Amino acid sequence: MLEENLKTIHKRIEDACKKANRDVNDVTLICVSKTKPLSDIKEIYDLGERDFGENKVQELTKKMPEMPEDTKWHMIGHLQRNKVKYLINHVKLIHSVDSYRLAEEINIQSKKKGIVTPILIEVNIGNEDSKYGVKYEETKTLISEISTLDGVTVQGLMTVAPYVEKNEENRPLFRKMYDLFIDIKNENIDNVNMNVLSMGMTNDFEIAIEEGATMVRVGTGIFGARDYSK
Repeated sequence: MLEENLKTIHKRIEDACKKANRDVNDVTLICVSKTKPLSDIKEIYDLGERDFGENKVQELTKKMPEMPEDTKWHMIGHLQRNKVKYLINHVKLIHSVDSYRLAEEINIQSKKKGIVTPILIEVNIGNEDSKYGVKYEETKTLISEISTLDGVTVQGLMTVAPYVEKNEENRPLFRKMYDLFIDIKNENIDNVNMNVLSMGMTNDFEIAIEEGATMVRVGTGIFGARDYSK
């Protein structure tokens, strides 16, 4: 079942790229493996996937040693400052930085290890009270502040779009994210490389791709519904 699911997702990505006249190689699929057993993750790994996303530090650090070294882990959930030290030098990318204080802690822990950690700035594009992320209008200011830290490097933006009945309703928000992404890129801020736009999930990633996403985060579409009782 997982193999068929993965094939379907890749076909949907290819179709979206064709529709938008984009190269399919410009879009990275992140397989969101939160709450899923190692057996499922290993099966997807064996089918050729290398990028996996987790929401909780505890779950990520538990799975990490059990997977091959070339697995690329992405922290995509809300990150508390006291958990940062467990991630440094273990994840490819932290998607969910939404404050200077969090970036500052990542900076401190990164410098202890003598590395520079790539991060994305999470934007609350729908301005929802229930979601994390910096406000759209405050994004540039936050990035300017974070750009002064030499233990982190801003690689782009991330967003979690609102839940909507019709996926098309999120298109204007994805477009707004892309415009912000390009706007910041054009400012050529030191220590800021706008290479990654992480947006779109199982229900709406095609629209996100059509509007410029370079990373899509797909969990349910690959692994099936999650069981939160475990």
